[in-house]
Amino acid sequence: MTEIFRTLYPEIEPYASGHLDVGDGHVIYWERSGTPGAKPAVFLHGGPGGTISPKHRRLFDPKLYDVTLFDQRGCGKSTPHAELEANTTWHLVADIERLREMAGAEKWLVFGGSWGSTLALAYAEKHADRVSELVVRGIYTLTKAELDWYYQFGVSEMFPDKWERFIAPIPENERHEMMHAYHRRLTSDDRATRLAAARAWSIWEGETITLLPEAATSTPFEDEEYAHAFARIENHFFVHAGWLEEGQLLRDADKLHGIPGVIVHGRYDMPCPAKYAWALHKAWPQAEFHLIEGAGHAYSEPGILDCLIRATDGFVGKV
Repeated sequence: MTEIFRTLYPEIEPYASGHLDVGDGHVIYWERSGTPGAKPAVFLHGGPGGTISPKHRRLFDPKLYDVTLFDQRGCGKSTPHAELEANTTWHLVADIERLREMAGAEKWLVFGGSWGSTLALAYAEKHADRVSELVVRGIYTLTKAELDWYYQFGVSEMFPDKWERFIAPIPENERHEMMHAYHRRLTSDDRATRLAAARAWSIWEGETITLLPEAATSTPFEDEEYAHAFARIENHFFVHAGWLEEGQLLRDADKLHGIPGVIVHGRYDMPCPAKYAWALHKAWPQAEFHLIEGAGHAYSEPGILDCLIRATDGFVGKV
């Protein structure tokens, strides 16, 4: 399937793009690819603080889909860069609705992975009547236990060498609250301090998201501006628990009932333990559930990628 992914739709260029003023001083970059008027879909990237990629367009058959992709507030081509003010989960949910209205779609397929799955669930639970189907990968429900597992104790036991590099910039007396220690540095008035913290924060993620090491997952963070926005925004969201009540996304999963869906998760996903994908499956049993053996967190891992493409193909009747 990875060969199909590389060759089936090798060059998918946007047929339209632009910037949308969403208020609060934020302007988000959006693009649409595929066939105008075909099945509407929206792609939600990860992070928070990541960006869309040309590869993301290739998760959808361009002859059968009309896909909206956008850079969330403060990252990618959206402005102002790395901005934290007026940048919360619920601001992003409102932005998705603005984009849906702009696209003229009554309903659309919502596709999100990692943080994108968090945002997709939050959007779908608030606007279930606007979601035709839901495809979520690398489930992250943003509970305290999930955050602690990745940033305090858990993954640290799996990657002691990489963890040592992650904690190195933080004095020992602050290491009991790593997210908050990084938050102080990522919001420092000193740019050099912010950039050093951003690089260490981002590399920790880039080096722990695949089952086997892949240089490509760390390469984007070599760009200091990308790492700056990624780390600042991600940390900002996580120290505030996404402005979600504890356990909210699983608690409200009954609102997803009636929405056709697919849940895809890697068995050995380090950032997002499979326990929470399984819990979503139990709370939303109508959705197909795929626990991919021999896979970690990244959407590009072969088994995960195969399943995602089958999911989007399936919703247009190709499989």
